[in-house]
Amino acid sequence: MKKILALVLLVAAGIGVAAFLKSRRAPEPKYRTVAVDRGNVTQTVAATGTLSAVITVKVGSVVSGNVAVLHADFNKQVKKGELLAELDPVPFQERVDQAKAALDKADVDVRNNAIALRRQKALWEQQLAAQADLDQAQANYDSAVAAVGQAKASLAQAQTDLNNSKIIAPIDGVVVDRQYDVGQPVAASFQAPTIFTIAQDLTKMQVSADVSESDIGMCKVGQPVRFTVDAYPDQTFRGTIGQIRLNATVNQNVVTYPVIIWVDNPDLALRPNMTANIIIDVATVKDVLRVPNGALRFRPEEKESASAAARRTPTAAAARTPGAGSSPEERAARMGGGGPAGAMQQFDKTAGAGGRTRKAGQTVYELGANGEPKPMEVRTGITDGRYTEVVSGDVKVGDTVIVGLVTAKADSSAARPPGGPGGRRF
Repeated sequence: MKKILALVLLVAAGIGVAAFLKSRRAPEPKYRTVAVDRGNVTQTVAATGTLSAVITVKVGSVVSGNVAVLHADFNKQVKKGELLAELDPVPFQERVDQAKAALDKADVDVRNNAIALRRQKALWEQQLAAQADLDQAQANYDSAVAAVGQAKASLAQAQTDLNNSKIIAPIDGVVVDRQYDVGQPVAASFQAPTIFTIAQDLTKMQVSADVSESDIGMCKVGQPVRFTVDAYPDQTFRGTIGQIRLNATVNQNVVTYPVIIWVDNPDLALRPNMTANIIIDVATVKDVLRVPNGALRFRPEEKESASAAARRTPTAAAARTPGAGSSPEERAARMGGGGPAGAMQQFDKTAGAGGRTRKAGQTVYELGANGEPKPMEVRTGITDGRYTEVVSGDVKVGDTVIVGLVTAKADSSAARPPGGPGGRRF
C-alpha cells in the first residue's frame, strides 16, 4: 500500500513539474518583425519602349518603274552617294530622247521665224509691207523662242527622271530593311514608296518609351535609366533621358507621353525594334532611416476592452441609438452633429492653421514588452516598393516593427490519424 501511495505521489509531482515548466516556457511569437535600418531608397517609374537608331532614313523612289538591279541588301554598310538600286532606264531614256528632238525642232522654228522677221522688217522699211504683217512676224518669232525654253524644261525634267531611276544612299549607315526585289514594279503615283531603310549609326541608339500621365511629372531630362531586353534577360543596359515630348497618345482612355532615352551601343548588342523594359530612377536618397512597406500596411486586430463589454447593455445600446433618451442638442454634440455645428466640428478635426487640411502621418507598430503591438507615428518620404523613407517619427535604428502575423503550415498527414477518417485502417 505504501509503494502504491509513493508511486501516485511521484506521478503527481512529475505532472506538477511539467505544468510549471510549460508555464515558464516563452510563448510562441504571434507576429513577424523586421528591424528598422538605414540604407538607400530609390523611387522608380516603370515603362516599356522600342529601340531604334537615332537617325533612320527611309530611301524611296520618286519615279515609277521596275527594279532592274539591286546593289545593296540587308545589313550592308553603305556610304553617302553610293548606288543602292536601279530602275529599268529604258522608258526614262526614251523620254530624254523625245525631249531632245522637241528641243531641236524648237530651235529650227526659232531660226525660221527669225528669217521671216528680218524679211518683214526690210519690206516695212521700204513701205512695201503693212505694219500688221511686221507685228505678226514679231509674234511668231517670240512664240518660237518661248517654245525653245519649254523644250529645254521638258528635257531637264526627263533627264531628272532618268537620274532618279538610280537610287542613291543619302547618308552613311547600314541597310536595316529592303522592301523590293529585282523585277518588282515601283509605283510612285501619290507618294514615294520606301525601298530601303538605312540606320545611320547603330552605336548610338534611342528608346522611345510610353510613360503614363500619372508618372510623367516625376521624369526629368538627364535622369538615369535602366532597362533589359528579352534577348539578354540577365544583362542590364543603361541610358539617360534625352527628351520628353509633348505629343501625348490616348489609347483606351489611357494618356501616355513619349520619353526619348539615349543609349550607347558600342558592341552592337542592341538592335532596332527590340522591346525594352525600362526602369527610370526618378528620386534617390542615401543613408536614410527606412521601414519595410509591410510595416506600413500592417494593422492589428481590434480588441474590445472589459469596460466596453460591461457597458454593452440594452440600456447603453438604447442610449447610443439616435433619438433614444436624449435631446437633439445632446445627440448632435455626442455624434458630431448633422447640422452646421457638427460640420464645423468635423472641419476643426481635419483642418490646421488657416483652414488648410493637415496631412496625417502613418502608423507602424512595434512589438511591446507585453507581446502586443505598440503604435508609433511616422512621416514617410519616397518608396522603392520594398522600403519607405522615414522623414520623422518615433522609430529609430534597431527598433523591431511588425510586418505581419506568423502563419504555421499545418501538416495534414500529421494532424489526421493514419488510415483515413476516424483513424480506422482499411
